[in-house]
Amino acid sequence: DPDTGQRISPDSPIYSLAHYDSIEAPHLYYHDGYYYLMLDWGMCCRGANSTYNMRVGRSKEITGPYLDKEGKDMLLGGGTLLLDTDGDFIGPGHPGVYELDNGQYILSMHFYDGSRRGRSMYAIRPLEWDADGWPYVVTPEAAQQ
Repeated sequence: DPDTGQRISPDSPIYSLAHYDSIEAPHLYYHDGYYYLMLDWGMCCRGANSTYNMRVGRSKEITGPYLDKEGKDMLLGGGTLLLDTDGDFIGPGHPGVYELDNGQYILSMHFYDGSRRGRSMYAIRPLEWDADGWPYVVTPEAAQQ
């Protein structure tokens, strides 16, 4: 129910959108005719030992199927890597997309800082869309060029 956020009725359909052995923190975002499902694979909350990484798939329908870049259904373990551990930037997770007033996009997330003994931190990074409509994260190094 759009007004309450609750199920329309007790027997209304529930849709499974993705499956993996360790999966959580889904975020749905609509952009240019597609619903993008971003979520986390791996283990969270282990500081520098976190194995979190972000995956993405998309669908024309909010109920799916959500396919990755290779066309694999996220219900069957598909999911294109969006962001992963990179040096001291460990286990990024819990994606959130936001469009700024100037038309630019950002991706928010938490991560573990390896230079601070795995301390939990919050980050935002620029998010862009490639020619085929897939999101990608602009790394700090690329943003400085």
